[in-house]
Amino acid sequence: MAKDQPRASKQGADSPTPARRASDRGRYGRLSRERVLASALELVDRDGLSALSMRRLGAELGVEAMALYRYAAGKDALLDGLVEALHLELEERLAADSAAADWRAELGRIARATYDVCLAHPQVVPLLSTRMLAVPLARRPLATLRHHERVVALLEGAGLGTDRSAVVFRAFTAWVLGYVSVELQAMVDNPEEPDPAFRLGLHHMPPQELPRLRATAPALAEPGGPEGLVAGLDALLDPFTGVA
Repeated sequence: MAKDQPRASKQGADSPTPARRASDRGRYGRLSRERVLASALELVDRDGLSALSMRRLGAELGVEAMALYRYAAGKDALLDGLVEALHLELEERLAADSAAADWRAELGRIARATYDVCLAHPQVVPLLSTRMLAVPLARRPLATLRHHERVVALLEGAGLGTDRSAVVFRAFTAWVLGYVSVELQAMVDNPEEPDPAFRLGLHHMPPQELPRLRATAPALAEPGGPEGLVAGLDALLDPFTGVA
């Protein structure tokens, strides 16, 4: 009987005004977490961290901002996703080369690969420190935790033991992140100025109060490169291996 038949939905397929919802099929096809993070990384590389928002990222992908929430719960999740993207790229770089036979040489290989990834994405580097301050260890992206695991396992495998491995892990992490941050710090005051002193803006620094810093600034403005990174790492590791 007619009264037993199911009633047609007002928002059915034949309705001229179906209910709208955020779609995750953008101008490049259906989204995935990998594509969302890759697009976020491209956006930040190009325009800086301040440009990143759910709405801006959605526009980049050709979808409504609401469509992104199934891949990242919000802005903080996007920031953690950028950290994840850097560590995934680091994994790829390390997998492309053979591991070093000696644990210290392997730490150097990891440090150089980290340096290369960071210099390829300088706008994201601050997140490697700030997100560690905001996110507890167990809640960090899996790719980040795998990186931690790689370093700790290397140290314990070298016979350093749990306690000494923790000390060296902290020192290694602090040195690599600190070195990269110094490499990327802003030093040039006027890029168009041919004279080195005026290019660095040394005339803004009072010579009576800052004579040593003024004299050293041109050398500090030159990047130390991966050679400086590894040399400092060797000096840091010497006390843990009995090298005088």
